[in-house]
Amino acid sequence: MQRTGGQILVDQLKLQSVDKVSCVPGESYLAVLDALYESGIDVTICRQEGGAAMMAEAQGKLTGRPGVCFVTRGPGATNASAGVHIAKQDSTPMILFVGQVARWMKGREAFQEVDYAAAFSPWAKWAVEIDDPARLPEVVSRAFHVAMSGRPGPVVIGLPEDMLTEMAETPDARRAQIARPVPSDEDMRAVHDALSQAKRPLVIAGGSRWSEQARLDLIAWSEKMNLPVAVSFRRQALFPSDHPNFVGDLGVGADLSLASYAKTADCIVMLGGRFSEMPSQGYEVMQIPMPQQRLFHVHPGIDELGRVYAPELGINVAPPEFLRGSVQNAVDGPDRSALIAQLRAGFEARRTYPTRAIGALDMGAVLRHVNEALPDSAIICNGAGNYATWVHRFYRFTQFGTQLAPTSGSMGYGVPAAVSAAREFPDRSVVCFAGDGCFMMHGQEFATAVQYGLPILVIVVDNGMYGTIRMHQEREYPGRVVGTELTNPDFAAYARAFGGHGETVEKTEEFAPAFERARASGQPAILHLKIDPEALTVDRSLTDIREAARAG
Repeated sequence: MQRTGGQILVDQLKLQSVDKVSCVPGESYLAVLDALYESGIDVTICRQEGGAAMMAEAQGKLTGRPGVCFVTRGPGATNASAGVHIAKQDSTPMILFVGQVARWMKGREAFQEVDYAAAFSPWAKWAVEIDDPARLPEVVSRAFHVAMSGRPGPVVIGLPEDMLTEMAETPDARRAQIARPVPSDEDMRAVHDALSQAKRPLVIAGGSRWSEQARLDLIAWSEKMNLPVAVSFRRQALFPSDHPNFVGDLGVGADLSLASYAKTADCIVMLGGRFSEMPSQGYEVMQIPMPQQRLFHVHPGIDELGRVYAPELGINVAPPEFLRGSVQNAVDGPDRSALIAQLRAGFEARRTYPTRAIGALDMGAVLRHVNEALPDSAIICNGAGNYATWVHRFYRFTQFGTQLAPTSGSMGYGVPAAVSAAREFPDRSVVCFAGDGCFMMHGQEFATAVQYGLPILVIVVDNGMYGTIRMHQEREYPGRVVGTELTNPDFAAYARAFGGHGETVEKTEEFAPAFERARASGQPAILHLKIDPEALTVDRSLTDIREAARAG
């Protein structure tokens, strides 16, 4: 059957079980938009390509299959690059389709022309342009396999405008199914023997390619072998925080006692993650290239094994397959109850709310109420900034698939991620935390939430500055403030202007009733929290940081 390139492409997406795409429309891929018209695929119309790409990345995080995004050429592609970078560093399956100039114009620097294969190659697992519509099934099938296989990541595909309108006759592909190798019995015995002999073991869960069953298997394995379990940066939903074997997260501002324990552990199983700069505490937990601990690295990407750390044994499988074998072959571990209890006590002390409130609105009280009011199934989203420390340190993640946060540290992520989560799971509560600087980077996607009637709740933490940079500035150059101060709008009025619910909160006692009114409104909502600039971090005020820097 003769079909246009646009129709062939959309038919391949349906074959891959794609039921949602995000986009900012562009004239360069009108043929695809037309093919989507009667496809049954839901189209989320976004306000900026970076937000659209972040929505696709968030969908990939939540589902394990690639989120799909369409943007136009040139500025559309460069705007979307922020989401591609997140997918790269977070190991998230995602496919970005980018409109391109007509084939006969290429190489002349035509209007908005970009060489996408060259531009995106450093960030994408694969970047390519399709010149023949008959090859669309082949290329789209490969894109899904590449995005999901090994270490997941983004694929970028350029679509010349005239290719999408050209007719072709070509067979469809089939739904992508990735290879799932299992560990050998010899490898499993080596891991279990090492853990049985260890006096100070630690399992660190991270990365992607996880499933709810894998999480349950990790819990069962830790119980059977009496293992303390930590998670890497922004991966708290991989292990329930209320489980007695959970000992904390190795991320930004990690518990110093946990970081110290990891350095002196005699056996570490690094499960699914790369153990990059943040979870490794600046690459200081383990020596490079030869760790001082016995290291067993389990990772689905063959290129990651031995890339930074030389493990005693690298096992090239994804967490679900490794943990299935671990549960089946596990033996009773030695009694480590005292060791785990000590580590757990450090974690519990770490998440004790500060007794010193700075200013009229206490973020500790805010997180306490959020923990009490939200169901365990709520999805918590955030971007980057000091405000996020409160979330990662005090919110109690107990269920799988409840955290959307960029390990890449990208600002502006929270609102697009919340929109994506609400589209994917309309029956679950979705709450986004955003700093004032963070919100303004992609806060326009609040309009997308209003357009689709998505009752997300955005908590904007406003201290009138780029807080993380100000913290570093005060520490390195105390009192010399430049480039970090912000003058902000009325974020509650912003919400109402778009047609949502908006309230301003300036005192601790105002938060709980405002939070409940926002949830009860059934509308997209913003709570504008005005925070004292002195409340710069969880543990230290702005003045504390400045005076310590001047003293020392």
